[in-house]
Amino acid sequence: MSPARNEKDISVTSDWGASLTPRLAQFAAVARHEHVTRAAAELGVPQSTLSRAITRLEHDLGVALFARHGRTVSLTPAGRTFLASAERALAAVEQAAESVRADADPAKGKVAFGFLHTLGWETVPVLIRAFRAEHPRVRFALVQNYGEAMLERLRAGELDLCLTSPVPEAPDLVARRLDEQRLRLVVPDDHPLAGRRRVRLAEAADEHFVTLERGYGMRRILESLCAEAGFTPRVAFEGEEAETIRGLVAAGLGVALLPPPTVPRPGVRELTVTAPRAVREIGVAWLAGRPDTPPVAAFKGFLLSRRGRLLPG
Repeated sequence: MSPARNEKDISVTSDWGASLTPRLAQFAAVARHEHVTRAAAELGVPQSTLSRAITRLEHDLGVALFARHGRTVSLTPAGRTFLASAERALAAVEQAAESVRADADPAKGKVAFGFLHTLGWETVPVLIRAFRAEHPRVRFALVQNYGEAMLERLRAGELDLCLTSPVPEAPDLVARRLDEQRLRLVVPDDHPLAGRRRVRLAEAADEHFVTLERGYGMRRILESLCAEAGFTPRVAFEGEEAETIRGLVAAGLGVALLPPPTVPRPGVRELTVTAPRAVREIGVAWLAGRPDTPPVAAFKGFLLSRRGRLLPG
C-alpha cells in the first residue's frame, strides 16, 4: 500500500458516520432489488452513478458487499451483516424525522414549556386548559423549576418557552412582561404582627426569614426589597417550595415574603406590604433567534395575549 493510499484510508475511517451515511440508502436499495438498474430507477439516479457509489463504498470498507451475476447482484455474508445495521440506521433517521415533523405539526405538535413552582398549582393548568380549547391536540412537555435552571434549559434548547420571575434581561433571550403579583409578608398566627392587615417591610427588619434558596427569583426579590427597606434579611431557613416555607413559618421558625397561596394555609397570617411596593413581575422568555414551530408560535401568541390577566382571580 502506498503512503498516499494509507493517508486516504485514514481520512475515510476518521469519520465513518459522515462518510457512509449518504450511501446507506443507495446500498439498501441495491440489496432490496438485487439489481443495480432497478435500484437506480427507484432512486432516480443514473445506473453508472449508482454503480460507482457501490464500488466506492466497498473500496472504503475494504470488503465485497455484493457478488455480481451478470445484471444481477446478491449480498455476500459481509453484505448481509452490513445491511442489518444499515437498515437500523435508516429506520432511526426516519423515526427522528417523523418525530420532529410531528412536534412541528400545527394541529398536534409539541410545546416544551417551563414555569416556576409557584405557578404550577393554578396558573399553568388554567392557561393550558384555555389554550387547548382552541388547540385540543397540541401536546405539552411541562417542566417545573426555579428561574435560573429554566433559563439554562432554555439556552440548551430543552425548552421552547418559560414563565419566570424576575423577567430576565440577557442579550441571548427575548422576554416580555405579562403580569405582576403582589407579595405578602407571611407570619405565624401568634406573631405580634398577626393582628395587622398591612405592614411596612421595615417592621420585619429584626425578624428571622424563611426563604427560598439562592438561584430562585423570590430570593433575589426578597433581598432587593429588604435593601430598599433599609436592611439585610437574616435568613434562618432555606427551602425549595413556597408551601414548605409557609409550613416553617406556621411552626414559628421565622417570617417569609411570598406570593399569595392557592388556598389559605392554617397557622399563618398573610399581610399586605405597603412599603416598598412588594410585587414580582412575571414574564415569558424564549431564546433569541430561534425559529418557532407553529404550535410554539401559537402558544407564545396566546401567552402574550394574556398580558395583565395571566394570573387567576
